[in-house]
Amino acid sequence: MAAVVDLCAYVEGFAVSPLAAWKHLPPWELVAQAPAITRQLLGTLALEDYAVVDEVAVHRTATVEPGAVLKGPLCIGPGCFVVAGAYLRGGVWLAAECIVGPGAELKSSFVFGASTLAHFNFVGDSVLGANVNLEAGSIVCNHRNERADKEVRVRMGAAVVGTGHSKFGALIGDNCRIGANAVLAPGALLARGAVVGRLQLFDAEL
Repeated sequence: MAAVVDLCAYVEGFAVSPLAAWKHLPPWELVAQAPAITRQLLGTLALEDYAVVDEVAVHRTATVEPGAVLKGPLCIGPGCFVVAGAYLRGGVWLAAECIVGPGAELKSSFVFGASTLAHFNFVGDSVLGANVNLEAGSIVCNHRNERADKEVRVRMGAAVVGTGHSKFGALIGDNCRIGANAVLAPGALLARGAVVGRLQLFDAEL
């Protein structure tokens, strides 16, 4: 059974974003191509608006504190705030007004406007909609370390179906809230406005 996931149903602004050309992809295919897609997006930027060095593009209105680790390809959008101790790698695209706090790691992910990784978060191979907030210590896992079969599966209604990928974190819809020290197991699909409480586990396979 092929899993059909409409990115625009989770992220309202997807169809009018720079990622619109990839809206037909399921999220696990999108993040699997994160370095190549981010690199392609870098080629479309207006250089009067962005400073670009070694495939790292930072909008001139964004703030990146000394001590943040930035590994390209990477695009940091207008008004973003990346704090000392943040670590961004593996193909990352941040839309406007996003915050990546101290001790937060973001890998191979696309993050829409005004979303926040508060501090001490890990988010891997994921798509975060607009106005998503991850409280301190919340984690989006991207790999099934606990079993021999590493394929990530997602829940589609009553069925659990494979993605064909060993790395996929989550598709988190607009306005979601992830509480402190909560864990999203690989393959999480969160509808707009979903709330995962503090210390909770969200696992699509359970």
